[in-house]
Amino acid sequence: MESMKLSRLLCRAKLWFSCRSLSSSIARSQRATARKEEFRSRVAAGPHLKDFVNPVPVAPDPSSVEDDDDLPHYITDSPSLIYNKVYFETYGCQMNVNDTEIAWSILQKSGYIRVNSATEADAILLVTCSIREKAEQTIWNRLKQLAFMKQKRGKSQGPLKIGLLGCMAERLKEEILQREKAVDILAGPDAYRDLPRLLSVAESGQQAANVLLSLDETYADVMPVQTSSNSISSFVSIMRGCNNMCTYCIVPFTRGRERSRPVHSILEEVRMLSSQGVKEVTLLGQNVNSYCDTSAVQFPTTETSPLSRGFSTIYKPRQGGLHFVDLLDQVSRIDPEMRIRFTSPHPKDFPDEVLHLIRERHNICKQIHIPAQSGSSRVLEAMRRGYTREAYIDLVQNMREHIPGVSLSSDFITGFCQETEEDHQQTLSLLREVSYNAAFLFAYSMRKKTKAFHRMNDNVPPEVKKRRLEELIAVFREEAEKVNQRAVGSTQLVLVEGVSKRSSSDLCGRNDGNTKVVFHDHSIASNSLENDVRARPGDYVLVKIISSSSQSLRGRFLGLANLQSSPAYS
Repeated sequence: MESMKLSRLLCRAKLWFSCRSLSSSIARSQRATARKEEFRSRVAAGPHLKDFVNPVPVAPDPSSVEDDDDLPHYITDSPSLIYNKVYFETYGCQMNVNDTEIAWSILQKSGYIRVNSATEADAILLVTCSIREKAEQTIWNRLKQLAFMKQKRGKSQGPLKIGLLGCMAERLKEEILQREKAVDILAGPDAYRDLPRLLSVAESGQQAANVLLSLDETYADVMPVQTSSNSISSFVSIMRGCNNMCTYCIVPFTRGRERSRPVHSILEEVRMLSSQGVKEVTLLGQNVNSYCDTSAVQFPTTETSPLSRGFSTIYKPRQGGLHFVDLLDQVSRIDPEMRIRFTSPHPKDFPDEVLHLIRERHNICKQIHIPAQSGSSRVLEAMRRGYTREAYIDLVQNMREHIPGVSLSSDFITGFCQETEEDHQQTLSLLREVSYNAAFLFAYSMRKKTKAFHRMNDNVPPEVKKRRLEELIAVFREEAEKVNQRAVGSTQLVLVEGVSKRSSSDLCGRNDGNTKVVFHDHSIASNSLENDVRARPGDYVLVKIISSSSQSLRGRFLGLANLQSSPAYS
C-alpha cells in the first residue's frame, strides 16, 4: 500500500515538473517571437538596399528636382572615385586598338579620366595579345616593370591598380592571378562592360576577374572613343570571334564564337567618324568577309555565293540576312570622300560580287589582304585552312582579272608542325609567284588549347624556324621591291597622314594600295588661288613617284586632289 502511494506521488511530481518546463519553453518562445517582430519592425523602418546602390545613374529632370536633399541615394549620380585616372597600353593587332576604344568609352561614361602617362595613373590597363609566345613574353616583362612601379608608388599618390585585358587575360587567367600578384584586374574580350565593377572591387584590395566569353556580345551599343592621336583614319569593328578553328590558332578560344554586329550600328559609327573628318575607315574583324547580320529585316542587294570556288569550311555558313557585300555597299555610300578598307578576311569568303563592288566603287581601296599561311597544300591541310595551293592561286588570278592593278598582302607562318624543307620551298615559290605588296611573316609558336597543341608535334627546331623565316623575309622584300619599282613614273593619289618619322622636312601618307609614299613638304604655285598650295594631314594629294624601295615610294608633290575626281591613276 505504501509503495502505491509513493508511486502516485512520484507521478504527480513528474507531471508538475513537465508542466513547469513546458510553460518555460512557451514563455521563451513568446519572448523570442517578440524580439524577432521588434527586429523586423526596426529593419522595415530603416534604409533598404536600393538606398545604398545606384547601378544605373539616370540624370533627373531639372524641373522635377527642387533641392539636392530630395535625392535619397548615398552614392550620387556622379560618384567620387578613388582610382579615377586610367592609362591604357595596347599591344598586338588592330582589333586590340578597337577594344581599347570600347573599354575607354565604357570607363569614360563611369566618370574615369584618361591620362597620357603611366606615372599619372591610378589604374594601368594593358590590352594584350596572345597570338604568339613573343607577344605574351612582352607582357610578362612589362608586368615586372609595373610591379616595381607599384611597389615604389608614393603614399601621396595612393595605391596603383594594374589590369590585364583581352586575349592573354582570357587564355592565362589562372596562371596570371597566381604568378603575378601585382595584377589586380583581369577582363576578357567580352567583359569590358564589367570594368567599372572590377575596378571598384580592386579598390578594396581584392583581385577581380571576369573572363566569361559571350555568344552574342558585339558592343553594338557602345560608341568607341578614339584613343589614337591620328584623326585621319579609324578602325570600325564589324564582328567578333571566329568559327574557322584553324589548328594553329588561339583566337576561337580567346575571343569566342563568330558573331556579327548589326548593320545599323556600324553605319551609325561610320557616319559619326565622317562628321568628325575621318578620311579612311578600316572594317575590322577576325574574318570580316563571313559577316552576316541575320537580324536585318531588309533583303540583301545581291545574291552572295556561300564559298569561293575550291574552298571548304568545317562549319555551315549562315543563310539569309545581310552579307559582307551588302555591308560594304552601304558603308561606301556614306561619304564618297572616305576611303574604305577591310581586314582580315579568309580566302574562302570571296564571291565575285565582292570583287565587282570593289572594282566599281571608287572609294573602296583596290587593296585586298588574303592570308595564305603556307604555299604547301600538305601543310595547308594540316592547318585546316580549307583550300589547296592551287585553289589559292586561282583566287589570286580571279582577283586580278576583276580588279586590274589590285594590291595584295598576306600572312605566312613558317615552321608549322612537321613542315619539311620541300614545304618551305613551296612557300617561297608562292611568294615569288604572287608578288605581294606587303606581308606579315612569323615563325610558328604553339598555343595551348589549339588542335595542334593536343594532336600534333612541334618538331621543327627553333634554329630551323629562324633560318626559314629569314629566307621568307628576303624573298618577300625582293618581290616587293619589284612591285614598287613598277610604280616609278606613275602619279599616285595619296592620303596625307603627317610628318615623316625620318625627316621633318618630308610628309608621308598612303596610296590606294596601302603603300607608304614620302614626298618633300613644300608649297607649289596655284593657278586658281592667290596663295600657294601646301599639303596638310587629311588632304588627298597627287604625287609623281620618282623612286622606290621594298617598303615605300618617294615622289614629288603635284597638288591637291579628291577621291571623286581622281579615282584612277596614270
